[in-house]
Amino acid sequence: MLVNSFTPWLKPVYSAVDDLIRPLYWVANIPLRVQEWSANKVTPRSEIEADNQRLLKESLVYHGQLQRMSDLAAENLRLRRLLNATELLQDNVLVTEVIGVSANPLRHTLTIDRGSRDGVFVGQPLLDAEGLMGQIIEVHERHSTALLITDSTHALPVQVLRNGVRSIAEGTSDYNLLTLKFVSSTADIREGDKLVSSGLGGLYPVGYPVGTVTSIVSEPGENFLKIDVDPSAELDRSRHLLLLFTSRDSDADAAK
Repeated sequence: MLVNSFTPWLKPVYSAVDDLIRPLYWVANIPLRVQEWSANKVTPRSEIEADNQRLLKESLVYHGQLQRMSDLAAENLRLRRLLNATELLQDNVLVTEVIGVSANPLRHTLTIDRGSRDGVFVGQPLLDAEGLMGQIIEVHERHSTALLITDSTHALPVQVLRNGVRSIAEGTSDYNLLTLKFVSSTADIREGDKLVSSGLGGLYPVGYPVGTVTSIVSEPGENFLKIDVDPSAELDRSRHLLLLFTSRDSDADAAK
């Protein structure tokens, strides 16, 4: 013990003995290794299939939750854009949500979750974060129906933002297309011009975005240009909208 404590003479002996007994440790662990191997290799097929099905279901659930998170993030972005748009408005607005759309592809109407109990009235302008959407044509107690500006029966007085040239934007039953009617071939209008509501006719207030001129065609023998307009509003995508209460409407209510 004294030699082992105060001298390194016995360390080679310990090393040699350790090398000799090392295989004994390995042999002693054989039963445990066999047990672990059998547990991995002899698992019943039914149990493996059940685990596989469970993992598949969990994967589907997580993917579904991830898609919902993406939808919530996109909806949050849309609401933020709508909130930013309200800060630029001089008129009072009421936020509403789309709860239904027309099943007829040629009829561009939608249903919103606001009605007469919320002060909605026939002819009230409707817009999203980008521009004018349309007007209310039917009002019920808890919901209303709106006619979009792209409906083939709808016409909207507009003017070119750049120079004030006036025209009428008509719907074409295409969510991505309006046309300008009766624009003289000598009119100062160009591709890329922004169109806003002119306020004529008394239905829509002046100055709200309507669309952008995308195409101007002068056909031989025709007195008027054929002009296509891309609507500013996301007519077939917007879910949260704004009902517009103009100062004129407030004055009319006060007079009553």
